Amino acid sequence: MTGIESVAVVVGLAASAEDLWRRQVSNWIPLVAVTAGFVFHPMERGWSGLGSAAGGALGGFLIFLVFYLLGGMGGGDVKLMAGFGSLLGGGRLIEAAWLAAVFGMIAALLTLGWHRLRQGGFEGWRKVAIPYAPAITAGAWLVLLAHRRGA
Repeated sequence: MTGIESVAVVVGLAASAEDLWRRQVSNWIPLVAVTAGFVFHPMERGWSGLGSAAGGALGGFLIFLVFYLLGGMGGGDVKLMAGFGSLLGGGRLIEAAWLAAVFGMIAALLTLGWHRLRQGGFEGWRKVAIPYAPAITAGAWLVLLAHRRGA
């Protein structure tokens, strides 16, 4: 397992656990990811690695910033995607974001279904917080796994 993969596992587990437990992602978690991306990529590829980490972080932030501004996502999720973007690099970010969206949709449907079973209806469904860190993590991990296997 590479350094980037190791950090991605730790960051993903920490973010997912905290989001499921407390419905938030602490700032230190994406900070670890961004820092690791800015350390490992330049070590492997020099200046182009630095550009890839920066592009991934900026891209991840901007992609999810739109959803945050619309009120559909928390700030921790935006920062987490920036962190994973730094780890993945700009070239793999779009794949991870699409996969995160698919997993997020599944999580939303499951959460709303669970809420409906417990409440007997959809009253107050807009107040249901959907933990998105597991979806972001799953998307990033699958992209790392696919590229590790040469897919």
